[in-house]
Amino acid sequence: MPLNNKQIRFLRASAHSLKPVVLIGSAGLTDNIINEINQALDDHELIKVRVNADNRDDKKEMIEKIYRSTESEQVQTIGHIAVFYRRNKKNPRIELPK
Repeated sequence: MPLNNKQIRFLRASAHSLKPVVLIGSAGLTDNIINEINQALDDHELIKVRVNADNRDDKKEMIEKIYRSTESEQVQTIGHIAVFYRRNKKNPRIELPK
């Protein structure tokens, strides 16, 4: 589900006060990290992930792999922090503007 500009602005504002719930360290992006991100998206819908990569290309590749693997939307990336959103189909918590 692609997000429109109004929804992205809303999610960016909502994510401002959040702390990263998942940290990707020197081990890189593993299956366990993907599972942890999936669990966090199920619980919170909107999360921040800290991606510690050596260069921009590695960081960009990890972020793309995260949103493809988790079927989430990338809301924002600033520095090493990426924000992801995925609506919980059973129990939605965040009401997006139209």
